[in-house]
Amino acid sequence: MPKHVLIVGAGLVGSLAAVYFARRGWRVSVYERRPDPRAKGYIGGRSINLALSVRGLWGLAGVDLDRAVLERDAIPMPGRMIHPAPSADAAATPVGTIFQPYSKNPADAINSVSRGGLNLTLIHAAAAAPGVELVFDRRCLDVDLDRCRASFVDDTRPGDPPTIIEADLIFAGDGAFSAVRTAMQRTDRFEYSQSYLEHGYKELHIPSAAELGIAGVGAGTWAGHGGAKSVAGGARGSARDAASFALDPNALHIWPRGGGGSMMIALPNRDGSFTCTLFWPFAGDHSFAQLEGELAARKRIDPHAAPSGEEQSGVLAHFRQHYPDAVPLMPTLVQDFFANPTSSLVTVRCAPWYRLARDGKRATVLAGDAAHAIVPFYGQGMNAGFEDVRVLAECLDRATGAAGSGDLAAALAEYHTLRKPNADAIADMAIENFTEMRDKVGSPAFRYRKRIEQAIHDAFPDRVAPQYNLVSFSTVPYAEARRRGRELDAVLDRVIERLGPDSPARLGDDRWKQEIAVAAAPLLS
Repeated sequence: MPKHVLIVGAGLVGSLAAVYFARRGWRVSVYERRPDPRAKGYIGGRSINLALSVRGLWGLAGVDLDRAVLERDAIPMPGRMIHPAPSADAAATPVGTIFQPYSKNPADAINSVSRGGLNLTLIHAAAAAPGVELVFDRRCLDVDLDRCRASFVDDTRPGDPPTIIEADLIFAGDGAFSAVRTAMQRTDRFEYSQSYLEHGYKELHIPSAAELGIAGVGAGTWAGHGGAKSVAGGARGSARDAASFALDPNALHIWPRGGGGSMMIALPNRDGSFTCTLFWPFAGDHSFAQLEGELAARKRIDPHAAPSGEEQSGVLAHFRQHYPDAVPLMPTLVQDFFANPTSSLVTVRCAPWYRLARDGKRATVLAGDAAHAIVPFYGQGMNAGFEDVRVLAECLDRATGAAGSGDLAAALAEYHTLRKPNADAIADMAIENFTEMRDKVGSPAFRYRKRIEQAIHDAFPDRVAPQYNLVSFSTVPYAEARRRGRELDAVLDRVIERLGPDSPARLGDDRWKQEIAVAAAPLLS
């Protein structure tokens, strides 16, 4: 008789896990608190667009879903497009955008994907797999870890008694505020912490060029900046994608505004639109409280309170001052700003990620955000979750066999040992990258540092790789990527100190690169 896995959560990680377990002959039950998106459209939590990179593709490739996702859901982004802050001098010439490639290899790209679209793709794949049962509108009420069973309620039928499901393995894919992890938190010696940024986020929208009635850059330029379409092994920028874009779709657009630590980003969608996300402080300068604080106070008294004309004008004036090139592309800016929620950004750490049942033969295990929620500034939350799923499957294969018989405890112990240090490393790197994105990417000193980094990588490709490349374009463990990134930072500091910021103009490009190689060589030995 096949082993039975109960997957709590039909989000990205849970749906992918269902396919993995089904391919290994398990009987799979997936319980999700939200309605079935196949019938009602995607109804999710966070809607920040996602950046699918090599690690996530590796996770998908384990069940042959990588190419389908790239063809159906993704747009390649081989670099950042920086939109500098407008000059305080009204007479100054406007500063144009600055493209910063992620890698010296033009084929290296992260991929913009819609959370909802990708979730639907994975749910369809799970539904098509043998032995998978998908149950929606069922909220996990509690988990009996000792007996490896969970109770669920249907909130649309409040009078019905809870449904109890027992399994050989409970897999928690139910997100940052996991009900399964909450049950683990009540157990002895379970470590848990959560920390919030002083910044929140809010989603805005840029329609397609056609909707705006302007000439767009067009889907035919998707392979711009060199070779990105080869990432999927196919031409994703073909004429069959007829949408046109108001901004270059082959870039992650960033409006860094420093100061209070504010920025806006925009990622392309397959329909020609962009999903924009504000990352602003909750309070202080350039903050959410500055523009919607009084409305939020009124809504605590009257949930239906509407923004005043003055408040609406204040939002428009703020964006015209700080994001002037974006305002003409955002016809619903003011409506979206007040209609869309302002949400928080949390980092979750816990240990251990699994607990054996009383009989020692069954267990509960955490994965994805349930185990390690991180902030989105390295674009690795989903990628780390997909990596979790494949690593767990491989640990189970080694310790128990595909059919699930054998040493489950050994498999889960190996999984935790392999993944926990790397989850902690990417959590730290994600917070560090927020500082880089909001405060540094627009500065000449940062761009100069990146030029030197790429020159060293060019000169010594077999000896050094930038941290970003290791994280986004390889499956090198996160902890090792962070260690190697710090080592390279120390080399960069020494090389910059030796050559000085005026060296490119003083030496000329070819000589400058030679001097960089000479300066870096002994530091890399």
